Amino acid sequence: MKTLFWILAILAAAVALTMAAKYSAGYVLLVYPPWRIELSLSLFIALLLAVFVTGYIVVRLASHTLNLPAYVRAFRQERRRDKAREAMDDALLAFFEGRYAKAEKFASTALELQESPLPNALLAARAAHEMREFGRRDDHLAQAERIAPEQPEPRLMTQAELLIDQRNFTQALRILKELQATTRKNLAALRLELKAQTQAKNWDQVLTLVALLEKKRAIDPLQATQQKIVAHQANLKRKRQDAAGLREYWQKIPGADKTISKIALTAAQGFLSFKDCQTAMDILTDSLESQWDSDVIRQYGECLDKDVLKQIERAENWLKKHPDDAALLQTLGKLCVKRELWGKAQSYLEASLSIEPRAETHLALAQLLEKIGRAEEAGKHYRASMVLLQQQG
Repeated sequence: MKTLFWILAILAAAVALTMAAKYSAGYVLLVYPPWRIELSLSLFIALLLAVFVTGYIVVRLASHTLNLPAYVRAFRQERRRDKAREAMDDALLAFFEGRYAKAEKFASTALELQESPLPNALLAARAAHEMREFGRRDDHLAQAERIAPEQPEPRLMTQAELLIDQRNFTQALRILKELQATTRKNLAALRLELKAQTQAKNWDQVLTLVALLEKKRAIDPLQATQQKIVAHQANLKRKRQDAAGLREYWQKIPGADKTISKIALTAAQGFLSFKDCQTAMDILTDSLESQWDSDVIRQYGECLDKDVLKQIERAENWLKKHPDDAALLQTLGKLCVKRELWGKAQSYLEASLSIEPRAETHLALAQLLEKIGRAEEAGKHYRASMVLLQQQG
């Protein structure tokens, strides 16, 4: 469209000049003694235009000739860039397809062509890592460091993640420490460090990181709870050889975490190992009041208070809220056995079996029946207990 416009404009100008020349009586006199040249004004204008056009063409040709090496260099660079971008695209596609050897090859090609050198070096490192070629991986990472020493974050993040996958947690944590010194607000780095500390079983650091990520709202609440459960359980089990250490650690646990059933259960078992039944009972009671859990109520039955009747009364109050909980009924049965309330004990144990047949409930009922002289019925429950144990085994 633009070309057509210029053609029409030139034709219109030619027609206009022709018509102007037809009615023009002017002339141009050029004097250079001893010569005189007389031209019509129309011819002079035409010659002037011809000289201008010729000069313009000559200048353009000279300019293009002088700039030809630069044009050739630019053309070659563009071709090189296109080839490098194509290699990088092929590397990415091959990596996502799981063809890691080709991914490393294409990324190395793009790297040689100087196309996005840092991303391609990191991509080649990831591809080599997936093939368990750790030597080549480290070479690519070293190359990335040489390429962009002023931009260490992408390399350090990649290196830490790959080391964690390799289960080299000590080295990964060193890299992450270096990364945190570079950028202190990198939440992805904190998540990576949490993963490394968890795998390395550094539970105190895990709890610190979970608290920090919770404060920044950078971790899923369910994941945070699970991480705290695992960390506290591990720490509590480590303290089972030290009563004072166990008590001191329990006091340091935040109140909200103390009522989590799995943490409370592990702590209670620890205190029971030191015959501190009262502390264990308080822990279990607080946990059950806050969050009902069948495993906790079973442990509650193994831990006898000074006043078992009070313990039974508390459990019967819970029964009003959880009438179909087999674990609670079993616990009540065992507690009643302790107080020799044979009728209530039998009733609770039989109710528990009607909801959930368990070997230990059959065994408790068999022992009860044996105590009150009903040996034949006790034998049936002993046999039922053995059958269930064999099925579980």
